Amino acid sequence: MHDSDPAILVINPGSTSTKIAVFRGASRILGGQVHHSTEELTAYIKIADQHDFRKRVILDFLLDNGFEFRTLSAVVGRGGMLAPMASGTYTVTDEMVEFLRENPTEHASNLGAILAWEVASIVGCRSFVVDPIVVDELDDVARVTGIPEIHRRSIFHALNHKAVAREAARKLGRPYEDTRLVVAHLGGGISVAAHRCGRVVDVNNALNGDGPMGPERAGSLPAWQLIELTLSGTYDREKLRAMVTGRGGLVAHLETNDVREARRRALEGDSEADLVYRAMAYQTAKEIGAMAVVLEGKIDAIVLTGGIAHDQSFIDLITQRVSFLAQVIVFPGEDEMASLANGALRVLKSEETEKTWRPPCTRTLVVS
Repeated sequence: MHDSDPAILVINPGSTSTKIAVFRGASRILGGQVHHSTEELTAYIKIADQHDFRKRVILDFLLDNGFEFRTLSAVVGRGGMLAPMASGTYTVTDEMVEFLRENPTEHASNLGAILAWEVASIVGCRSFVVDPIVVDELDDVARVTGIPEIHRRSIFHALNHKAVAREAARKLGRPYEDTRLVVAHLGGGISVAAHRCGRVVDVNNALNGDGPMGPERAGSLPAWQLIELTLSGTYDREKLRAMVTGRGGLVAHLETNDVREARRRALEGDSEADLVYRAMAYQTAKEIGAMAVVLEGKIDAIVLTGGIAHDQSFIDLITQRVSFLAQVIVFPGEDEMASLANGALRVLKSEETEKTWRPPCTRTLVVS
């Protein structure tokens, strides 16, 4: 780290907190998380309306920690529910901010670009977002389903996927753009992607019901049984959505989203916990196998990452099924703040050209 390295403010809004960090080059020099009470947040009808409140929180945090925010070279925020876009670092524009403010999909990440843009406007520096969850680089053939009205969407943990894919490529001694990787992010949802020469050409929709089940996701389901359940009259629209996203997977089976708790129960003789724990690993391995086919079996490495990657037993269950395909590299956890800072840093150091996002012609929702 050198004093001449650019200072980058990173903002990652969550539903009830705001993560804040300052990097000097690639080194974190300040970081923290400010929690917001229910009383503070219920004063706002829409999440987007919280921008002034959260901006004051961010500036107060910097001042309280003795950081002169006017020395910033850039502010980078977590990308929100934008329209599908290519991977990369994007300059925040008026059009992007307007789109996110008017977006009917309520998600805290929508505040990331808005806050980055507003703080940068005060400082007079640049503002960016990096690899939002709607990054879409799918091959056309990967979009097709058996029903013309339904097509597969790219919604996944793009920020961490791209960060660990670059790290794996460095470990292999090759550019990311010259590697063929299968990357599995193991978190509240599980996304498994085929990375071919710098592009994610296929990936399961880790939010809306596709791929392996996860701690909070149902994953792919038998269509006929799902239709029968939908038409039974037992569940309304919101309950059905919750069963797929938020209340599916481990939560549905074991009433916990904690993989460590599931494993503890399994070790204590709970046969259901043992079965569900192994089934989640089984489904993940099966999805890795599917992505191996996408890459025609030419795989430089299989990369396992995310919070669940800290669980060695879970990693072992996956590895024993997929290690015949390629070497397995494990990067436990994720560091979204560093990934965001590095995306901005690549642009500031002219290692990457920033991109400009364009709004869609229609206001079709990204997340159904």
